[in-house]
Amino acid sequence: MEKPSKEELKTKLSDIEYAVTQENATERPFTGKYDDFYQDGIYVDIVSGEPLFSSTDKYDAGCGWPSFTKPIEKLGVKEKTDFSLGMHRVEVRSKDADSHLGHVFTDGPQEQGGLRYCINAAALRFVPVEKLEAEGYGDYKNLFE
Repeated sequence: MEKPSKEELKTKLSDIEYAVTQENATERPFTGKYDDFYQDGIYVDIVSGEPLFSSTDKYDAGCGWPSFTKPIEKLGVKEKTDFSLGMHRVEVRSKDADSHLGHVFTDGPQEQGGLRYCINAAALRFVPVEKLEAEGYGDYKNLFE
């Protein structure tokens, strides 16, 4: 997958989507369209369409951003040390498009591994389970059977 140019991305993405994915911005808590959203399907990178997270791993962490216990595929995201804002965090980026997604923390549900992938809704596009096949994500239908 070849990443679109900055010019292409500026026309394809909204201001907040561009700021989050390309400039490492963070949307304000409780403002993203997927924070309080619980339909069955998968979340893909808004830039590249690469599959990132499943609704089966989404939960309400009460933090104001969509939260997941794990990515669909462990190697589907990259983790990078982040010392911005004067603190040590682990940034999460998409593997192919290198979009900034959010951060991963160790305060998630212990019975599901203890991780909380805190992800900006602006970095995601939701594909409902009934559209997985039509949009080329048929391999992920088994997550919902």
